[in-house]
Amino acid sequence: MTPLTTTALYRYPVKSLRGHALGMATIGARGIEGDRRWMIVDANGRFLTRREAPEMALFDVRPEGDALVFDHPKAGAHRTPRPSDTAARIDARIWTDTVSVRIADAATNDYFARALGRPVWLVFQGDEGVRPVSPSHALPGDHVSLSDGYPLLIVARASLDALNAALMVPIPIERFRANLVVDGGAAWDEDRWRRIRIGGVTFRTPKLCSRCVIITQQPLTGARLEGNEPLATLRKLGRMAKGGVMFGQNAIPENDGVISPGDRVEVLEWGESILA
Repeated sequence: MTPLTTTALYRYPVKSLRGHALGMATIGARGIEGDRRWMIVDANGRFLTRREAPEMALFDVRPEGDALVFDHPKAGAHRTPRPSDTAARIDARIWTDTVSVRIADAATNDYFARALGRPVWLVFQGDEGVRPVSPSHALPGDHVSLSDGYPLLIVARASLDALNAALMVPIPIERFRANLVVDGGAAWDEDRWRRIRIGGVTFRTPKLCSRCVIITQQPLTGARLEGNEPLATLRKLGRMAKGGVMFGQNAIPENDGVISPGDRVEVLEWGESILA
């Protein structure tokens, strides 16, 4: 069987906005350094994503030191500095979690409000904003940034190939917004991973990723050109479990380190699949 290898790394600085590929990634407790430490919230402090606002896919994001540079086809370019330690702080809501965040400057919030057509704030999670991983699939001390629930998401290309073989219109790996793409092995092997090593970093892989409408959207526009695909085909393939339609494996780092495309992936522990 072909050895497992990490072939791509992705970081998403702002939750639900565009990401970018990396030539290497520094891994910490929250996952890839700089991944999803920012997000957009509504006037009530609740997180906003492409589930409700598919047009968020139009924002390009480029880190520049401690700042982010945004580009939007209508709103144009805008540079946002990281909020200072004296910036206003709120308790923002992500699903059932609450996390302390700092609000970006007024010009940035005006920029996003104009582009999205609603009052919003861009907020930043500093190191003081600790958000625990769900205790049902984590250990005490595990914590996460502003992603949906886990520090990293891993997608196996063999599983995407199996899915694409069943689709009328094949889809790219970018639809799944993974942090790590792994080549090699057999389709759906990742269902049974429980602990893996990539380079010098070990990860627990405690839970398959439950997918939502975002994977039906085009990565750069948010448009839905294939209806409810690939969710409908994943259901036909039996990718259902408690929590919904599953594709990809969530991961929690056990130590800090650096990983790169080309690093070998070693499965240290296997378990049983939760799928029938």
